[in-house]
Amino acid sequence: MDDKIYRMYELLYQRFGPQHWWPGETPFEVMVGAVLTQNTNWANVEKAIGNLKERGWLSPQALHSLPLEAIAEAIRPSGYFNVKAKRLKALVDFLWEEYQGDLERMFAEDTDTLRGKLLSIPGLGPETVDSILLYAGNKLAFVVDAYTKRIFSRHGLCFEDVDYHQLQSLITESIPKDVSLYNEFHALLVKVGKEYCKKRQPLCANCPLAGL
Repeated sequence: MDDKIYRMYELLYQRFGPQHWWPGETPFEVMVGAVLTQNTNWANVEKAIGNLKERGWLSPQALHSLPLEAIAEAIRPSGYFNVKAKRLKALVDFLWEEYQGDLERMFAEDTDTLRGKLLSIPGLGPETVDSILLYAGNKLAFVVDAYTKRIFSRHGLCFEDVDYHQLQSLITESIPKDVSLYNEFHALLVKVGKEYCKKRQPLCANCPLAGL
């Protein structure tokens, strides 16, 4: 275990407090958000989800029955809307084919088994799948994203081009295996990545991790 990693979490929590992430009224909304947030910012995702809500389409039943073109038009604000519509449709079709549209039944599946199944869906990579598992399913799956890689590499804990699963293992072996902690730590890393550990011109002087 690396004490520095858990100390990161403590310092971030002391500075920022709880993040209440992932925003979403239902597990299904969280799943939709995890797909739509690829290659865009959250404000655009909120607009797309708002469109689905206004149309009464934010449910597995609705999206399963809708044509691809209708979904794409509704989620247009999220960018790459044709590609994302296909991914969303594939996820919902999977939910119906495997679990008859029942999210509780899906999340009752063993985590590793479900993770493998979700990764087989076209367009769903490890970050998206782990976001679904952790934030929608309350499963023990730590999410690694670009912020995580940037912060950890700058602190000498990994290389910039570290493999997703290598960094995930490094983190999970250094912190307690707790869903709430996984949730909070990832959200805090996103927070410090956006506000301080920027891609260009990082603001190191006032960063809560400056002392590490």
